[in-house]
Amino acid sequence: MKIELAPVALPEFGLPADDVAIPGSTYAGRLADLESRYVQRGYDLTVVYADREHSANIAYLTNYDPRFEEALLILKPGRKPTLLVGNEGMAYAKAAIPTEVEFVLFQPLSLLSQPRGESVSLQEALVSAGVARGMRIASVGWKYYSTQETPEPARWIEIPAFIVDTLRQLGCSVENATDILMHPERGMRAVSDVDQLAAFEAGASFSSQAVHDILFGVRPGMSEFEGIQLARLNGWPISMYPILLGGERTDLGLGSPSHRKLRRGDRVTTCIGLWGGNTSRAGFLVESANELPAGARDYVDKLVTPYVRSAMAWYETIGIGVTGGEVYDAVHRHVGDPFFGVKLNPGHLIHLDEWVSSPISKGSGARLSSGMALQLDIIPATGTEYWTSNVEDGIALADQALRESLARKYPAAWDRIQRRRAFMKEALGISLKPEVLPFSNIPCYLPPFWLSPGKAMRRS
Repeated sequence: MKIELAPVALPEFGLPADDVAIPGSTYAGRLADLESRYVQRGYDLTVVYADREHSANIAYLTNYDPRFEEALLILKPGRKPTLLVGNEGMAYAKAAIPTEVEFVLFQPLSLLSQPRGESVSLQEALVSAGVARGMRIASVGWKYYSTQETPEPARWIEIPAFIVDTLRQLGCSVENATDILMHPERGMRAVSDVDQLAAFEAGASFSSQAVHDILFGVRPGMSEFEGIQLARLNGWPISMYPILLGGERTDLGLGSPSHRKLRRGDRVTTCIGLWGGNTSRAGFLVESANELPAGARDYVDKLVTPYVRSAMAWYETIGIGVTGGEVYDAVHRHVGDPFFGVKLNPGHLIHLDEWVSSPISKGSGARLSSGMALQLDIIPATGTEYWTSNVEDGIALADQALRESLARKYPAAWDRIQRRRAFMKEALGISLKPEVLPFSNIPCYLPPFWLSPGKAMRRS
């Protein structure tokens, strides 16, 4: 695989002009599916917890994402779902949720110092929602555990202790069942329908266009704050804090921008994460290798070229029925040397949260499925003057039926996807399987020198 840095004409793929609406019947179906799954596992009732940082599961189930507060969704067969919300969540939840739900004001879920005098006790609220002595209860938060971490993974519960304590005081056994939604192969959120994928394509389009505009607009002398403003974020909900860092501040990795002025020769990195899409790039604020540190003038040959080989191998290996271990091996053939410092999974599921879980790891037998939204996430950490490179973007996998549905229902999104596929093939030399749908407006487009953004890595 011969790779070169060369001029590449990057098309304008366009941005979504219409909202994507998830039907109310879809949310009702998700709640019914969750109920079926926990009943099959022998649970009597499920509680799903959310807060601002961990809102994805409840948002997926109901269309309500707590903006300030916490929330607790209680599901019991044969009963209407009950949602406990705080003071500021009540009006939003009632307007957002399109299915039948019993809303209960439980003020301890509100922010500190707000009114607390109108709520029943948590014990009374739980009993009214169907909790009874002797029940086996599934707890769904945002993380589950393995036997590698604890001999009893079901007993490691990450939702607040006051909820778990009250359930146990009522004579219930409580177990961690978050994998029902978040397992990378069989979890409910591992596979999305056509409407959800269309929403993710929109989010990925916005996030990638934001990074595109930074790459093509950033200049020495701008502050990091001024640089991140090039992203022109439109208010699509974020899944992580926006990043633009230069020079020594890149050591922060996930830090936020500052007033620091970007300087010619700086290491630079940026990342924009929105619901459904996360796009990241890293390189140097230079025009050519002549401006790099003296010991790293071969940056493109030593780091970027093998890194891009790994990314291209990722794209050309991934597909329906492929195992996560096969993708991992394809990547590590090129960046497995300790020099590259690639430690984390080279890809993961993406959703309303930036990282759901990952089927891609060494030896993983998890098979990738139609409907999965996935993120390329190969991150070198050399700890040297060569620093890093990054070409993080998102895709979806879709079988023929799902592709036909997407093309029919969302023709503008389908057109963007097809033009991205053609660009990757014709301009970058990347051959995708039919089921691989690129969601990024800069798909595998990597300019290592940010002051020459029209020069990118491609197959020669």
